[in-house]
Amino acid sequence: MPQPRVYETEAVVIRKMNLGEADRLLTLYTSSLGKVRAVAKGVRRPRSKLGGNVELLTCSRLMLARGRNLDIITQSQTIDSFMAMKTDLQRTSWGLYVAELVDRFTPERQASRALFELLLKTLNRLAGDGVGETALRYFELHLLELAGYRPQLSRCPGCNTELPLSCRLSFSPVAGGLLCMRCRAGEPEVVSLSADAIRMLGRLQDSDGEDVLKTGLSQALNA
Repeated sequence: MPQPRVYETEAVVIRKMNLGEADRLLTLYTSSLGKVRAVAKGVRRPRSKLGGNVELLTCSRLMLARGRNLDIITQSQTIDSFMAMKTDLQRTSWGLYVAELVDRFTPERQASRALFELLLKTLNRLAGDGVGETALRYFELHLLELAGYRPQLSRCPGCNTELPLSCRLSFSPVAGGLLCMRCRAGEPEVVSLSADAIRMLGRLQDSDGEDVLKTGLSQALNA
């Protein structure tokens, strides 16, 4: 069955690049199609109807027409511009970091409603108060899980033995988790983590994030 030429979707603008004299090439993460590249024609003109609806780190409802190589945005309506985040330089940089991770981790047109909702939830948290870095760590861990790279924090990925989480252990990015002392000896590039840091990672990984976000990263590590 052929796909309809025109379709509607919610999308977050995660990347933009000027194209020609007045157009802009946008990378969108959509609720229905995953990552999509599309052209916003004439958006850089002062009287463009698309205007701020397709600015970076903005969630909008878009109407798009399928093109031979790139889709074309024909209509747009802002759902959330996350202005509290964009008026703070630090929070804006965090938002751009999140957008870049989504762009780098995802192939085009592979839908993930869970990732779309994680992206929206994270941008909303960054637009809130006092949860910035904790929200980033939560996002990173759950992005890894959705991409199929969930870090192993309870059992050693080298020998599958259960780990004692009450002491300092070593994390290996190559092995994909915490290593026991025996397997640690064979890994040259590891990061040493305290028992508090390990417990915090476990809480972020296994919860919906709200309880940890309310506690705060530094407070939880010092508890």
